Amino acid sequence: MKTLIRTEWLKMKKYNAFWWIIGITALSYPGINYMCFKIYEDITTTPSNAMDIAKAALGNPFAFPEVWRTTAFFSSCFVFIPAVVIIMLVCNEYTFRTHRQNVIDGWSRSQFITSKLLDVAIVSLLITILYAAVALITGYANQTRLIHDTWSQSYYIGLFFLQTFAQLSIAFLLGFLIKKAFLALGIFLFYYIVLENILVGLSEWKNLKFGEYLPLQISDKIIPRPAFWGKLDQAYQKTLDVVPQYVILTIILTAIIWAICYRVNNKRDLK
Repeated sequence: MKTLIRTEWLKMKKYNAFWWIIGITALSYPGINYMCFKIYEDITTTPSNAMDIAKAALGNPFAFPEVWRTTAFFSSCFVFIPAVVIIMLVCNEYTFRTHRQNVIDGWSRSQFITSKLLDVAIVSLLITILYAAVALITGYANQTRLIHDTWSQSYYIGLFFLQTFAQLSIAFLLGFLIKKAFLALGIFLFYYIVLENILVGLSEWKNLKFGEYLPLQISDKIIPRPAFWGKLDQAYQKTLDVVPQYVILTIILTAIIWAICYRVNNKRDLK
């Protein structure tokens, strides 16, 4: 395992696109959260009785402990950025025939897929560290009093990692099956940005349930919208109550994705 991790890390750290993507992500996470914070600040600083009541009921979603969920939700909107590097990494293996060379050098087929799984895990971990850093800095910047439950919602760090890993696994599966980087990337971005959103909207419009079980939507459900997004009613509370259900579904779907990858790789010709 150590050899696989070392080998994959050597590949990634010499890959310029990897560092560009990490850099863009490092800018996008604080950027989107700061923008949303300013919007929230502009709205809630408008003098009115309604705003005073709302602030009293909701608190500051960018302060502890709510900041863990708020920043997780907004940061998760940019998972398509690291998905680019995941697709490029797996497609490069087939473009430059390094997947075949690894097997010739003594790796088993299963070890090759395990090394790619580690790629996805490493990128997911780095992205999660960036999110956690943004959440901590944002929370401390907005802390106006001593809060004893600073870490009470820090479990969103784990949920964010799971969501990121699950969605990057979907991106990996496309790159692994298609082998062509630009084609796989185009299909992923079209599905991520356009197609699934259309299907979810259609599902809600027709009052059907299939939209809740689409591949990306399943993992999206494990990080609910911040408390200020919509009313604090029973419908909102339901989104919190179903999180454990979607955590289980996300784990099952991700396990199926990697099982498919192992199965296909064991049957595929080394071309």
